[in-house]
Amino acid sequence: MDERRMNILKTSNAEISRLQLLSAFFEDEILYKIYLRSQVIHNLFANNEELEIDKLDLFHVQFTASLIELLRKIKKSNEKNVSLLYDEIHLNKELIEKLTGTVFTEKNYNLNKQQQALKINQSLRRLYQVLSDGTSEFPFAKNISTFSARYSKDFYSDISTEQLSELINYNPKDLYINEHAGIERKLMGLLCKYDFRTEFFHGLKAGQLVIELYKFMDVDRHFLFFPSRDLFLFCDLNTLSGIDWSNNMSGKSKMIQELSYENDKLESDAASLKTYMPVQIITLLKENYTKISDIDFLNHLNNFDVQANILKAMLKTDLF
Repeated sequence: MDERRMNILKTSNAEISRLQLLSAFFEDEILYKIYLRSQVIHNLFANNEELEIDKLDLFHVQFTASLIELLRKIKKSNEKNVSLLYDEIHLNKELIEKLTGTVFTEKNYNLNKQQQALKINQSLRRLYQVLSDGTSEFPFAKNISTFSARYSKDFYSDISTEQLSELINYNPKDLYINEHAGIERKLMGLLCKYDFRTEFFHGLKAGQLVIELYKFMDVDRHFLFFPSRDLFLFCDLNTLSGIDWSNNMSGKSKMIQELSYENDKLESDAASLKTYMPVQIITLLKENYTKISDIDFLNHLNNFDVQANILKAMLKTDLF
């Protein structure tokens, strides 16, 4: 074998090896077919010395080299975009770690809800006794405002100031009022009837103002406690629309969940983007594969001039 022929075959092998690596990277069927077909063409020249070896060199110059350059450009562009996605994922993870370190857990919240309900029930019993005896004794349990101060920011649902005003609107004639608290007369009657058995139901907030909602354990009725005025009133949940009463997840926990979902999506997008090829490129590859699969392609090698020009034109586009 003469040295020129040997060098062209060696160069051909190198080009095909580069094409193989890119085929494995993109994992695209048509690209893999092109690689296999290029291997067949190489073997055809390697096993038939009577064939003009310069045609193999021309094939790679006109087609393979431009294709490899185009694929490398796409790969580099994809990797840059993927890097941006992973930067966002990293920032999200940092924020998740910060939020996780400061968030009150749902377990603590649910436990403290029970303790707060006990405090409210005890306070209402004392209030009933104070109102009955006509004394000035302070009825509220110690640290009764601690619960809302701790959990309202993360767990309470937002309402408008107009909604809050509507909730705490009352007729003074309907209330028992002393220097410590005010409570609807019918509410106190229902509390006595069901032995002050209530549980914490939900929390609402409008700016810095909060409302605690409670539910009777033995009847489907609700009432509110407005700590700023030590006020107890019946509450009709139908007047409050758009609130998910079943959701006990904190605002920070929701954000952590949303960031985790977003990272999952970004991870999936990054995996897809890594090997993405524009539709125009895939269409061109299919056309090229059709040409090099032609059994009579050696006699029409000059046609690759057109394909080569198209490939080179693609290198100058803004597709990627």
